[in-house]
This record gives sequence, C-alpha cells and structure tokens, in this order.
Amino acid sequence: MFQNTYKNKKVIVTGHTGFKGSWLTVWLLKLGANVVGIAKDIPTTPSMFEALGLEKKIKHYVADIRDLRKMTEIIAEEKPDFLFHLAAQAIVSTSYENPIETISSNVMGTANILEALRLLNPTCTAIIITSDKAYDNVEQVWGYKEDDKMGGKDVYSGSKGAAELVIKSYFHSFFKASTCKVKLALARAGNVIGGGDWAKDRIVVDCMVAWSKGEKVEIRSPNATRPWQHVLEPLGGYLALGSSLHVESSLHGEAFNFGPRAEQNHTVAQLLEDLSGYWHFAEAKDAFSVTGNIPFHEAGLLKLNCDKALFYLKWQANLEYKETIKFTSEWYYDFYRNTKDMYHKTLSQIEEYEQKARQKGLLWTE
Repeated sequence: MFQNTYKNKKVIVTGHTGFKGSWLTVWLLKLGANVVGIAKDIPTTPSMFEALGLEKKIKHYVADIRDLRKMTEIIAEEKPDFLFHLAAQAIVSTSYENPIETISSNVMGTANILEALRLLNPTCTAIIITSDKAYDNVEQVWGYKEDDKMGGKDVYSGSKGAAELVIKSYFHSFFKASTCKVKLALARAGNVIGGGDWAKDRIVVDCMVAWSKGEKVEIRSPNATRPWQHVLEPLGGYLALGSSLHVESSLHGEAFNFGPRAEQNHTVAQLLEDLSGYWHFAEAKDAFSVTGNIPFHEAGLLKLNCDKALFYLKWQANLEYKETIKFTSEWYYDFYRNTKDMYHKTLSQIEEYEQKARQKGLLWTE
C-alpha cells in the first residue's frame, strides 16, 4: 500500500485531534508510520481522537499553529520525513460568528507552518490541505480544475482562498529554489462524511446525534446537491500524493483535487433518507423534517474535477455511494448502540476500504 512509503517514517499531522486528522492518524499507524500530532485542543465532545485512545498511540503536542515559535521548535525537534497540514478552522457558521479566528487560523496558521519549514529547511515532504471552498464558486455545472480562480463570497471561502495565495507565494519565493530540501504540494477536497465527526452545523453529525436520542432532525436545505464522499477517499489521495511527491520532484508545488465520482452527487434529502435506513426508521419522514431556514450563505452546488489526480497519481475514488452510506451509518450506530472498540472498528473499515480498492485494481494501492 502506497509502496510502503510511510513504513518507519516520522510523520507530523497538524489537526490530528479532528475528524479527518484522527482517521489519517489511524491509517498512518496501520502503514507503520511514527506519528507526531500537533493540535491546540480536542475540538469536539464526543471526540473521535478520545474515543479511539489515540493520545496513547502517538506523540501528542498541544500547540496552536498560530504560534510560529512553537511550530518551529516542534518541527526542529521532530525532524519529520512527512508533514500533513490539516489544522484549520473548518466550520462555515463559525466563520460568521468569529471571522478573525477563521482568518488567523486558516491564513496565518498555514503561513506559520510554511515559515517554520522555510527557516529549518528539513528534508521533508509536506502536503498542505486546504478545501474545495478555496475556489471562487459560481455554481458552474462542471467541476473546478486546479487552476481555476480562488476566493469566495463568504469569510470561510475567502480564508481558504487567501491561504492558497500564501502557499503559492511561499512556493515561488522560497521552496522552488534548488537549495530547498522541502517538497511541497497542495490538496483540496470537501464534503467528507464518515464515522467520528462531531463538528457543529454538519448535517450528518446533526442526524446521528438526534437519531441516537430517538429524535427527528431538522434540515434547512433539502435540495442542496453535494458530491458526498467518505473521509477515506481524500485521505487516500493525500497519502498517494505524499508517496508520489516523495520520489517525483516534478510534482513539487502542484495542487490536486480529490473528490468522488460524478454519480455520487445527491441531495441532502436523499442522503438523509439513505442514512436513516441503517437506524431502522419505519419511514424517512420519521427521521427528519424541513425548516427551510438558511441563516447564512451556502452554495447550492460545488464539485471538483479530479482528472489531474488520475493522470499524475493514478488516483481515483474507491467507494460507491451506497458503500459510503453504509460505512458512515454503521460506524455511528456501533458507537451509540453497540459500544464496540471503536479503534478496531475504524481500523476494520480502513482494511475493508483497502481491500475494495485492490479488488477494483486501483493503482494507488500498490
């Protein structure tokens, strides 16, 4: 898997206590990596990081990416072979409540990671993750390509677009130089779902919390269409990108989209109806109702063109839509109803994901 690139390598993951960061940490541990995590706190209650007992399985730093001195100290101490930068303020509604925190985390936090790498110049492969919302979303029906315009109408999108400009300027000013030992690439993805997410104002999270209490959930935008993908899809892309960049200098400074197949576009209403089936509701109307109240701007359509990842990395999405629904609902159902060993549950889903990819002959599994 990933050409054994990560076996016995030291890998820093920023934002490792979050949803995506926890999944990435487990996958890296499975691949034989020595994982070092950097995060300012445990972002939610419940927390996947805590539910899986990950603090005992890795080296865990409590530090804020907005603290340049601390970031430089940690990277100098750990001397990572790889760095995956996921730490960010990732909630759209929070960006309306606290725009400065969003901008400082997503822009200055990213700049601090880049600056620490610039100052130290370690032999390191760094994957910087932003978001599909970095694109200036005009709700076009075709997917956004990596060289499309950055930016957006809301503060969250703006912060991601601004981070992209910072990354681009750092690359051309510093990392592109022949004396630089850092290899850098960008990854963009969005609308991931999967077990272990408890961030606020996310539709799947709201459903799982409500359904675990036997309650109906209210939804605000039933006809919004999203290219739903399981969290393991982009994470597999990030790992494939890191593995390829490690040996292929031509990818240095490049950006890649990671998203699901086009047929995975479904409305929010369809998603909830399918998810609710695993919670044994007699009818979908018992699981959710529509309020029609949208308190802030949200795009109705956003999807990515992932041809570049297919061409250069041989990466493509693995799970079918129904498999994504199954993985997601079963993880939460086991957490709330069966009280299983959730680290083992998470690991088993990663193993099943890998097995499905091998069966389909996906080249990134090699």
